[in-house]
Amino acid sequence: MVEVGIENFKSMHSFAYDKKLAPRVGSKPFITFIGEGFENVEELKHLKEVLLDLFRGEVVENLNLSGLDRVYVCTAISPNKVFLTHCALRLKKSGSVVPRMELVEVGPSMDMVIRRHRLPTDGLRKEAMKTAKDKAKKKEKNVSKDIIQGKVGRIYIPDQKVGDMAIVDKSKGVKRERREAKMKNRDDAPASKKPKEDSEKPEENLE
Repeated sequence: MVEVGIENFKSMHSFAYDKKLAPRVGSKPFITFIGEGFENVEELKHLKEVLLDLFRGEVVENLNLSGLDRVYVCTAISPNKVFLTHCALRLKKSGSVVPRMELVEVGPSMDMVIRRHRLPTDGLRKEAMKTAKDKAKKKEKNVSKDIIQGKVGRIYIPDQKVGDMAIVDKSKGVKRERREAKMKNRDDAPASKKPKEDSEKPEENLE
């Protein structure tokens, strides 16, 4: 448990800056700790752990540079005082892949003075910081990974004995289909024209 008092508090409205630089809601922050006290003083080490749990949010493996727009700067002024400020991150071209970064203070900012403090026991601390162990991945046979194609697998097909395969006799079905097709064509064919009758009858020979 750690208790801090707030001094010299400045709200976000106390800072003048370009509103386009305002950090977006839900973006991942940088968190930096300046000062040897965060490594040597027990109270500051404990406060550092609390601030990390408070500000870091969801743990991710990969980050998009365009989504990084804020920094929390924690500076150890003395063994019992920490200056905390919130800055917007401005990315500029630097002529290389890594952009040049500038910090613009957007607030809030404050001095945190450590008051009451109580460290947990070693057993309780170890239990609280316990994380789930990563399960070992099962080895997959005949599977490899490629940068372009991704997951690539190799399949082995046994030799097929075509001579021993049973072939279904479909001759009856084929004959029926042919017969039905002929009947359909016959029904669809246009009716044949009747032969034109000769209107003139041959003259009878009268003797």
